[in-house]
Amino acid sequence: QLQLVESGGGLVQPGGSLRLSCVVSEFTLDDVTIGWFRQAPGKEREGVSCISSKRGVSNYADSVKGRFTISRDNAKNTVYLQMNSLNFEDTAVYYCAASLGVRWTCTIGPFAYDYWGQGTQVTVSS
Repeated sequence: QLQLVESGGGLVQPGGSLRLSCVVSEFTLDDVTIGWFRQAPGKEREGVSCISSKRGVSNYADSVKGRFTISRDNAKNTVYLQMNSLNFEDTAVYYCAASLGVRWTCTIGPFAYDYWGQGTQVTVSS
């Protein structure tokens, strides 16, 4: 059973940075496309970024382009989300999710993912 464990959330001031980690178990990243999502109180879950299993092609929501960077370390079976220039609107619970299979591209639509982590809280506050 594929499992995902997120970490790295916390409290940060506006303009600060955080790096989230998503450790994948039971499957290698060559077989898994990973997406990052977030959900703020009272709002729908929003796709943030993704990275495909094949070639590591990435995709970003317009709201985070130029600020967030997704990457992966195949040796550690871990996907990272580097978040810079954080602002109040980035406050949310962040989830990583996985889709099995070889993919040359990825989507940040939640419907495409079958496995979800437990989430990690990111709070941007002064």
